Amino acid sequence: MTLPAGTRLGPYEILTRIGAGGMGEVYRARDTRLGREVAIKVLPAEFSEDPERLKRFEQEARAASALNHPNIISVHDVGREGATSYIAMELVEGQSLRELLATGVPPLPKALGIAAQVADGLAKAHSAGIVHRDLKPENVMVSKDGFAKILDFGLAKSTRPGSDNAPQSDIPTATAATEPGIALGTIGYMSPEQVRGLPVDSRSDIFSFGAILYEVLTGRRAFRGASPADTLSAILKEEPPQLSRGGAEVPPALERVVRRCLEKNREERFESARDLAFALREAGNLSMPSQEPRAPARRRSRRLPVWSLALLGAAALLAVLFAGDVGGLRRRLWRGATAARIDSIAVLPLANLSGDPQQEYFADGMTEELISDLAKISALRVTSRTSVMRYKSSSKSLPEIAKDLGVEAVVEGSVTRAGSQVKITAQLIDAASDRHLWADSFQRELKDVLALQGEVARAIAREIGVRLTPQERSRLADQKTVNPEAYEAYLKGQYHLFRRTATDALKSLEYFREAVQKQPDYALAYAAIAGAYETAAGSAQGALPPKEAFPKAKAAALRAAELDPTLGEPYASLAWSSFVFDRDWTTAENQFQRALQLNTNYPIAHENYAMFLTRMGRFEEATREITRAQELDPVSLGVNTMMGIALSLARRDDEAIGWFRRVLDMDPNFVRAHFGLGLALVHKKRYDEAIAELRKAVELSGDGAGQLAALGYAYAAASRRAEALQIVEKLKERSREQYVPPAMVAGVLSSLGEKDQALAWLEKALDERDPWLTSLKVEPMYDALRSDPRFVDLLHRVGLN
Repeated sequence: MTLPAGTRLGPYEILTRIGAGGMGEVYRARDTRLGREVAIKVLPAEFSEDPERLKRFEQEARAASALNHPNIISVHDVGREGATSYIAMELVEGQSLRELLATGVPPLPKALGIAAQVADGLAKAHSAGIVHRDLKPENVMVSKDGFAKILDFGLAKSTRPGSDNAPQSDIPTATAATEPGIALGTIGYMSPEQVRGLPVDSRSDIFSFGAILYEVLTGRRAFRGASPADTLSAILKEEPPQLSRGGAEVPPALERVVRRCLEKNREERFESARDLAFALREAGNLSMPSQEPRAPARRRSRRLPVWSLALLGAAALLAVLFAGDVGGLRRRLWRGATAARIDSIAVLPLANLSGDPQQEYFADGMTEELISDLAKISALRVTSRTSVMRYKSSSKSLPEIAKDLGVEAVVEGSVTRAGSQVKITAQLIDAASDRHLWADSFQRELKDVLALQGEVARAIAREIGVRLTPQERSRLADQKTVNPEAYEAYLKGQYHLFRRTATDALKSLEYFREAVQKQPDYALAYAAIAGAYETAAGSAQGALPPKEAFPKAKAAALRAAELDPTLGEPYASLAWSSFVFDRDWTTAENQFQRALQLNTNYPIAHENYAMFLTRMGRFEEATREITRAQELDPVSLGVNTMMGIALSLARRDDEAIGWFRRVLDMDPNFVRAHFGLGLALVHKKRYDEAIAELRKAVELSGDGAGQLAALGYAYAAASRRAEALQIVEKLKERSREQYVPPAMVAGVLSSLGEKDQALAWLEKALDERDPWLTSLKVEPMYDALRSDPRFVDLLHRVGLN
């Protein structure tokens, strides 16, 4: 029953009927609250008590409202007035694509413009885990100013695990545009897997898009039989005729795009709608015919001069090279006209398309390895894994992410692992404009995964115009095969080591040892073993005694450097061991510089070198290194905390407090930030605040020894002697069962005025090669000891005076 003008549905006043579809009638209405006109979709009365129809109607509102994109219709509101359910949405002044096609085939530029916008909208929906499942010309609106908008998400399905907005089945009932008893979708636009009643994913929408694109380009349906059964059979078995427009062939590049969309096997279609949108735009840019009629050529009786023939020959040669993209000429000329060379880039977390959530570590590991390969290019600034992983499930737009990370371009993509095959799909996006610059897929056996990563890195470098040195080119090209089981173990180890806790470091060691057992010449795994030992020994939680951990770390790093002298990671590990264990400052600095020479984009090396410079009292140099680490790792909690630590040790506590609070704004539970903030507040004599922060650090760390010692130091500074002594006794008792950094205990005793005990614990730290001893020169905890000749002598023996 049609609603008369003036009918009120909540705050909306019906003005006139616009149209109707299988899932409801649509009206123009006025929002009486905001004074704007909207479109109101109303569920027909006969369906208002049908639970399945109501569910699908509500699902449409939920799915569309979750998507904010200029090429997807915006949902403003959903409600129910009496027995009438309605959705209030954006009013588009225009016509459906079906109505537009009824007037004839649109000009090629307009057809491609509409298609590219629909692909962009699909990409947004798919990135949010929503598959439309009923894409057809009726469900695309084209506004008067040429904007295309996807609508009607009533049959949409969520592909996100645990989603509750997906239909109960992948084969629901038909809509008005389908015949009774037919599987969900619209005949002529359904994918083969929909016809067969199989589960669908985003590639089903890509098939439907291909059918629409075929129709927009030719004016003919891609699949149309004498009966519904004939049409379904054609979808499963037949290829549509060659594309043509008014007797003229469609450009080959567009033909290829359409054919790839309409592949029967979804594995052969575009991997994503973003890839499709890019391919469509590229094909359109290169294949767009001139709209100006050509003037008939005039015959010339005289011969052209030799120089003219040469010029024409060169032009003809250039045209051939351009058309064939020989040596990437076309790409370089096209990019040269549209963008400057890219000098900074971020690789966003690659999506796991393997269909197994347990493979998430594999996708994360592949992201890290691609970042590592790109980081080998000295002319390119590459954001580290620590920062990009914060955007793994982010709803921010790519330009927003790029702004946060301070990069000019973003790489995003996916990893698919099927058996022994690994496939990476990557696309390069200009950060400022959100414009796709390039997309491609790469596939190899798992044993060749290192070569696969190098291939992707070289392709990206080629696309952005960055210059590779001969050594870098060789390094990316000459990748060894890897034992698949060793690689699996390595990625699992990296997953744990990335967490940077002592417990996870010990867990990662198990996987790294397995990796080198499976492949004894695996250089990166040996480098990772070194990093894991150093993390376990250097942690304030005191997981391993330094005398046990650092010799093993050093041996693993030396083995890694022997196996692959081009890696920066082993030298960074050797530098850290030389610094905190051997206390060989000259060697440590040389090794830090060597690591950064081999990999200037290695943020951990910059951060650790900054720590070295800080403890040497070279604060200005330290600040420069941390700033460089921040450029590579701008939203890293650890790097930003390190800036606060350096400022605090330089006695610039007001600035340090600002940095620590900034980190805690990003993550209120980051232990090191509470630890650093508490110590800085002690220096400012703001004891109550300091104790609160350090209690939080103790709680979050699970009573970590370093955090407990810092709390004891705060109690001592606040003249709460009894509480400080309780912590000292607790640490002494714990040290009988596990490693406790003696230098931290000495700091509490120093603050209590117990100089003899403090110096005794410092001697113990010297004997045990406690890493914390390297802070003697600058750490305020030891200020009470600085005039004592025994402390001066200790500084001399450590090599810090």
